[in-house]
Amino acid sequence: MYSQFVSRAALAAVIACSSQIAHAGEMEDIIVTGAGLEQTLPQEIARYGSAIEVVTERQVRDSGAMDVATALQSVPGLYIRPASGPFSYVDLALQGSRTKDVLWTVDGIRINNRLYGGTSPNDTLPASMIERVEVLKGGESLFYGTQAAAGVINVVTRSFTDDFNGQANGSVDSRAGTSLDGYVRGSIGRHRFVAYASHNRAEGYRPFTEMEPSATDRRRGYDVWSVGGKYQYDFGGDIALNLQYQHTEANLDNANATLVRESRNDRNEEIASVRLDYTGSDAIQFFLKGYYHDWKTAYVQIRNDLATGEPITIFPPGTFWGYRDYGASALVKMRPHRGLEYLVGYDYQKFNGRDDVLLIGKTRENVHAGIFQVRTTDDLSRRARLAAGLRYNETGGAKKTVWNVTGRFDISDDLYVEGVGGTSFLLPDASQLYQIDPCCEKGNPNLAPEESLNLNATLGGKLPFAGGAVSWQAGLFARRIDNLIDVSYDDPAYPDGIFMNSDGRVKVRGVDAQAAAALGDGWQLSASYSYTRSRNAGSDRQRDRTPKQFASGAIAYAPAGLPFGANVTVNWVGDARSTLPGFGRRNYGNYALVDIGLHFYPDGDARRHRVGINIENLFDREYATSGYRTAPRDDGSGRFLYGVRGVPRTLRASYGLSF
Repeated sequence: MYSQFVSRAALAAVIACSSQIAHAGEMEDIIVTGAGLEQTLPQEIARYGSAIEVVTERQVRDSGAMDVATALQSVPGLYIRPASGPFSYVDLALQGSRTKDVLWTVDGIRINNRLYGGTSPNDTLPASMIERVEVLKGGESLFYGTQAAAGVINVVTRSFTDDFNGQANGSVDSRAGTSLDGYVRGSIGRHRFVAYASHNRAEGYRPFTEMEPSATDRRRGYDVWSVGGKYQYDFGGDIALNLQYQHTEANLDNANATLVRESRNDRNEEIASVRLDYTGSDAIQFFLKGYYHDWKTAYVQIRNDLATGEPITIFPPGTFWGYRDYGASALVKMRPHRGLEYLVGYDYQKFNGRDDVLLIGKTRENVHAGIFQVRTTDDLSRRARLAAGLRYNETGGAKKTVWNVTGRFDISDDLYVEGVGGTSFLLPDASQLYQIDPCCEKGNPNLAPEESLNLNATLGGKLPFAGGAVSWQAGLFARRIDNLIDVSYDDPAYPDGIFMNSDGRVKVRGVDAQAAAALGDGWQLSASYSYTRSRNAGSDRQRDRTPKQFASGAIAYAPAGLPFGANVTVNWVGDARSTLPGFGRRNYGNYALVDIGLHFYPDGDARRHRVGINIENLFDREYATSGYRTAPRDDGSGRFLYGVRGVPRTLRASYGLSF
């Protein structure tokens, strides 16, 4: 997928416009005026110095992505790999982070699984519902709280329009995968609405580099249904009521390299929210919001008996694991005088969940948080913008206050410098606190939250030339983590380990660099490079599952006057290692993947009909996505080493109709 990321100024223009059509007759990036305070918060944060990358609907569509993780694979500074193709767990490092350090939201609703911090929502988020994805890089706990210690990924679903329009899309691929999706949206008087649905299904591919004969379920497939809707009522005077609902059902294979005859997660997920926005005054704006997120999983695992070949039920169908997360939030922006404005907010979250598979006792938590930020306005200076804020968080007996200072200075129209400094925190998840499975490490209810100090500094600008421009930026980032939660094997009472706060600090240092050129005649070029050094206290080794280097490059051609386009993307991953008992430290990185895409419009300038062809992993490179694992041989001769396979070469053909 090509890497053409939207600038802050361009994104602000998209949000402000009432009905923007990127190409004649093609419905794209159409967003209604009057976006509320919550919707524009990521761009407001970026305007004051935080680094943001935005993936647009067109990029998602041209890449042929099926899920959100695939759509994000060329974001500068973000390493992300789906474990076993679409709709699977991901391995993620945002500026040297772990997967659990990044918060995922959908239209501002927290989605992360509080039972397990290392899981993501990617296995139930189809790419077809995306209008854009906003990636905030660096500590963002001020507004987003726990798990935003290294950044935020906010998925924005289909937005409102004043005019009636929609799309219907379908695709098939060379691995028997199919996808159908569509949406309609419009308005009637003061009423605006959006409705969308999707179905994605595939038998999948062999998910491991090596599998024993006892594993007779040898493909990792998926079957995902999603349906959603939004409703807005405009009261006038820039007061609007917004309702949102999304339902997802997913049957997801959970393969293993040995013994497994059947293993599956059957998901049922509900996301809902109600929000009141007021945006009618420069002196005061606010939103009030309530949300609900319910996640239920019926798990089944049946193994093959090595002696008889007969099935053995380990977890009968319907074994439960899941959680419920709901709460309320409010944010007020006030500008009582020239030069400064103030943001005051409150967050409340109530969580409960349990796991009867890996045995986490039933747990509950209540979170209260207060937010305050002061920032300069254009009345004070149009070239310099500064902001500073505090967040007080209380969860049970854990209390934490974090701070954040950001700034941006436009040296000229073509050169700027910006930076972010502050602290973040990461609450221990339910597994780390309360896990009671006899096979594994034990939970520790006395764990303290992780604390981190984050610093980001960026220099960027643009170089205009006849017929185009080059935009560029280069940044430094650093993160220091105290009370890192890890597994300790030092206590003889816990031979399988117990979760503990580490004594030493973890230090992360790195650089991000990127450039993009918009040339004449529809050519787009982009490239990015990231280097990270992430080490435990006193160690000279890179932390496991944190790539030291990765880079991407892309060329896209989409001439305005011709009914076709093409793109080529190369993603390279440098050394990335995992350590396994008995096998030592193994490198699973150092590979490059090439994706290509073609699209054309059979109806010419009308551009209502779109045909696309994409090839993922063009040269069929075999690679491991999340390190190596070990498992016992069927014949009892010891353990073997295997990797989780990335997507083999896959051809996908798609058709879309806009109306």
